[in-house]
Amino acid sequence: MTRIIAVANQKGGVGKTTTCVNLAASLAATQRRVLLVDMDPQGNATMGCGINKMELETSACDVLLGDATAADTIISPPEGGFAVLPGNEDLTLAEVTLLQEIGREMKLKKALAPVAGLYDFILIDCPPSINMLTVNALTAANGVLIPMQCEYYALEGLSALLNTIEQVRDSVNPGLEVFGILRTMFDPRINLSNEVSLQLIEHFDTSFDRLMRGSNIVLRMPKTSRSGFTESRTCSIVVSSADRPSSA
Repeated sequence: MTRIIAVANQKGGVGKTTTCVNLAASLAATQRRVLLVDMDPQGNATMGCGINKMELETSACDVLLGDATAADTIISPPEGGFAVLPGNEDLTLAEVTLLQEIGREMKLKKALAPVAGLYDFILIDCPPSINMLTVNALTAANGVLIPMQCEYYALEGLSALLNTIEQVRDSVNPGLEVFGILRTMFDPRINLSNEVSLQLIEHFDTSFDRLMRGSNIVLRMPKTSRSGFTESRTCSIVVSSADRPSSA
C-alpha cells in the first residue's frame, strides 16, 4: 500500500523542503519507489531536485486545475532516483482558482489516485501556510510529518497546525495521522532547544516517540541545489522494518 506523507508546518524556514527532498532520496536509495510532489509556489523542492521551475511545460498547478494529468506532468530528475511532480509560482493561481470550485479540497487526492499505485511513498512538500494547497495535501495524505525548530514560538505554531489536521480528519480524511515530529536544526548545546524538546515530549509524547525510535536513516542538509548527502549536519527519521522491501 502506498504511504502518502504530507511534510507540513505553516512556519517558514523550518526545513520542510530539505526534509522532503532528502527523505525522497534516502527512500529511493533503499529501493523504494518514490514520488515527490511540490505544492509550494516557491518551487524550492523542484529546484532542489535539479529541475528548472521556470522551464516547466506543465506543473502541479495544471494538475490541480484539471488541465493536465499527474502521469503526464511527473518528471524523473537527473539525480536522486525518484520521480517529481514539479511546482512553481503558478500554484498561487491554482490556490485562488480552487476557492471557487466545488470539492476543492479533494483535487490533489483525485489527481494522484491514477498513479499512486506506482509508488511505495508519495511525499508532499507543503507551503509555509495553512491554505487550500496545504488542505489538499492533508486530504490526500495518510499522515503528516511535522518538521519544527526548537524555538520560542514553535509550540504555538504547532498547536495551530494540529488543529487544522483535526479539522481535516473530522471533515474529509478520517484516516489522517500525525506520523511524527522532526526536530530540525537542533543544537543540544542551546538551552532553549532542550527546553522545547522537553515540552514536545511532555505534550506530544506519542508522536514524538514514534519519530525518534526505530530503524533510522540519516538525512543531511544539502549544500547545493541538487539532492544528495554532502553536508555533515544530520538528523534522523524513522523507517520501520515493516516498510522495507522484501529480499525475495
